[in-house]
Amino acid sequence: MKKTNLIWLFIGMVFIIPCLAYAGFSFYERYFQKLPVYGNASAIPAFALTNQDNQTATLEEWNNKIVVADFFFTQCPSICPKMTNSLKRVQQAFNPDDILIRSFSVDPETDDPKKLQSYVGQFGIETTNWSLLTGDKKEIYKLARNGFMLVATDGDGGPNDFIHSEKLVLVDKQKQIRGYYDGTSEQEVNMLISDIKKLQHEN
Repeated sequence: MKKTNLIWLFIGMVFIIPCLAYAGFSFYERYFQKLPVYGNASAIPAFALTNQDNQTATLEEWNNKIVVADFFFTQCPSICPKMTNSLKRVQQAFNPDDILIRSFSVDPETDDPKKLQSYVGQFGIETTNWSLLTGDKKEIYKLARNGFMLVATDGDGGPNDFIHSEKLVLVDKQKQIRGYYDGTSEQEVNMLISDIKKLQHEN
């Protein structure tokens, strides 16, 4: 009888305890491990743009909100539709009050509010907490480079300047960047959803 107990104790030590330890670590890593802060903890700079409803949109809307942002354009035939569908999945994973989604057009001269509204209808976007933004190209490109640090290339937002990125950017309630994710990758979008939950526990 004692020998049987010792065998079960051995099995517990070798298999069960490591499994419990791994489960505990995975739970901690998934929900409580802090995400890095990108850009030397500098916050996203202020801006004033126009949304799909032809209303002014500013950084003040982000106060005390977790935000997911991307840079797209409505005529994009490749990565942008995939990114938009990924953002729809992110949106559906949370209550509307939990997060904001902001999509900045990198072709604002074409993407006026009417075009953005058409894109909303085309993709069935729920705009309760999701806005598509347009405005001055120089301001948007400066925001993409200096605020979101989306690309390392130089540019002035002039006629020949163009930014095209598949990245989704996670911003915390202090307007600090906490992660970059490939919006065309299901695995990375899953990671984004998980990281949003971490920020919810952090804040």
